[in-house]
Amino acid sequence: MADKKEKLFSDFPEVSAQEWMDKIQADLKGADYEKKLVWKTNEGFKVNPFYRQEDLKGLKTIETLPGEFPYLRGNKKDDNTWYIRQDIRVENPEEANRKALGLLNKGIDSLGFHIKGKDVSREVLDTLLKDIHCDCIELNFTTCQRHTVQLAQLLSAYFKEKGYGPQDIHGSVNFDPISKMLQKGKDLSPIIGLASEVVNALAEWPHFRCIGVDALRLNNSGAYIYQELGYALAWGNEYLSRLAEAGIPAGLAARKIKFNFGISSNYFMEIAKFRAARMLWADIVKAYQPEEDNACQMHVHATTSTFNMTLFDSYVNLLRSQTEAMSAAIAGVDSMTVTPFDSVYETPNEFSERLARNQQLLLKEESHFNRIVDPAGGSYYIENLTVSIAKEAWNLFLQTEDEGGMVKAIQNESVQNAVNQSNKARREAVSRRKEILLGTNQYPNFTERAGDKAPLEHVCGCGGKDHPHEEEASFAKLETARAASEFEALRLETEHSGKRPKAFMLTIGNLAMRQARAQFSCNFLACAGYEVIDNLGFATVEEGIDAAMKAKADIVVLCSSDDEYAQYAVPAFRALAGRAMFIVAGAPACMEELKAAGIGHFIHVRCNVLETLREFNKQLL
Repeated sequence: MADKKEKLFSDFPEVSAQEWMDKIQADLKGADYEKKLVWKTNEGFKVNPFYRQEDLKGLKTIETLPGEFPYLRGNKKDDNTWYIRQDIRVENPEEANRKALGLLNKGIDSLGFHIKGKDVSREVLDTLLKDIHCDCIELNFTTCQRHTVQLAQLLSAYFKEKGYGPQDIHGSVNFDPISKMLQKGKDLSPIIGLASEVVNALAEWPHFRCIGVDALRLNNSGAYIYQELGYALAWGNEYLSRLAEAGIPAGLAARKIKFNFGISSNYFMEIAKFRAARMLWADIVKAYQPEEDNACQMHVHATTSTFNMTLFDSYVNLLRSQTEAMSAAIAGVDSMTVTPFDSVYETPNEFSERLARNQQLLLKEESHFNRIVDPAGGSYYIENLTVSIAKEAWNLFLQTEDEGGMVKAIQNESVQNAVNQSNKARREAVSRRKEILLGTNQYPNFTERAGDKAPLEHVCGCGGKDHPHEEEASFAKLETARAASEFEALRLETEHSGKRPKAFMLTIGNLAMRQARAQFSCNFLACAGYEVIDNLGFATVEEGIDAAMKAKADIVVLCSSDDEYAQYAVPAFRALAGRAMFIVAGAPACMEELKAAGIGHFIHVRCNVLETLREFNKQLL
């Protein structure tokens, strides 16, 4: 066997990086390597098309081990088990308890309860946790920020009375005024001082965290990966430094902080993000000189993003959230929530919640993602991504610290302005199809109707009328528009108008080009909810125009080759004689001559799809 192995390797001589580059340059046939193959990320660094073993030289990340400082490779040594979490909004404690008990028999081992501030009481806790063995699962709670101290005290008393030991209880209470500042644009910094009271109330429960860093809010607002991570580090450091100033030991303070990250669809970058996050946070905590190294561990809950979720073709959301869950699992998060596919337009029902649970169960029970610690470790590509993301995030962290910390940066609006600019840039990329949302701005479902579906607006769980401490907005807040929101508004406008424009493909000339352009045009126009009619081809433009009029078309799209547009476009336009909108599919060299003849509409890959369709809607609806 050894001889066979030796022969096998001798049959495949080593290929140098330069040989690969020479082959690539030959295949590019003179095209620019940088422009064609080097990816310029939104994070500010470049990604090469291939990596080799020599690209690991000098990277300190490959010198670390799982379960050891700086925890880049995860907090665990033996396996990669994570908690599968589902959240419950508590409107009625008895019903919430029944639902929780049912979920615990369906694969869930982490529960999240959101309790309204006015409902925080021992009676509600007793009802909510009836028959739940708190030492067998992870328990998480959120409530109004000003009621979190009360909730923490009640939970500690409950655990003691039920006889649980300090090591038995795992979970969290989410005290995070900074998140509310970003959400509401209100200065809640005075109540950050309550953080030490929350920590003291739960100090004897070492695995129960109580200070949250809700970076998920940044992710759902369209932040780039380095922004989510860089601001999260500054956010956590803000709490850490304030707790230290309040006299809380550094180790205790660090062990009480929990990070809640989002997961975007950028698969390998997300794996690298979580690995970089643990490494950088460990370095930050180390600077506070905690008593034990394990205080430097970052505890991460991850939730699949809503920024890229869509109302139309919503089952595609399952594909997005599945790859997101995979990247977080591979990266070694501590717990995870998969957002149900329908959550952007309705309260998730039992069907969508079951699918969300099963997405994680499949990763665990069938794919065994829970068995291997940091399988990405040593990957030439991911190790380089980890270092690059860490560098950009660290620079942003230092920049935020120079500004006075996370709270000062929010009060100065620099955080909101930066993230909101990213939100705008990403939605602009979606409008131009530089960022693809399958089923929304590319390959839409031609026959889908929204019906009663409408985008849901976020409502604060505390309930405005029940919250007596509403401050006036004093600075900018985060923009929460999803990437698909403008396309959805456009398509809903079409549907609600009661008139569905009909687009007819007048295909003529070169077979390959007319088919390609007809497919492009059908996808383009269906993004606005128009009915599209494709055709095999016509012998003359007059024949095509007659067929379009018989079909009662509102739009006629001429689909042919660039060379043939000079022959077909003007006769077709004149034959139509203003009876419908006329569009040329493409940007031919003769475009200026066609415009001079009165043809005003062209659709092609350089178009802003959203703006073009908005103009069409103005004329057609």
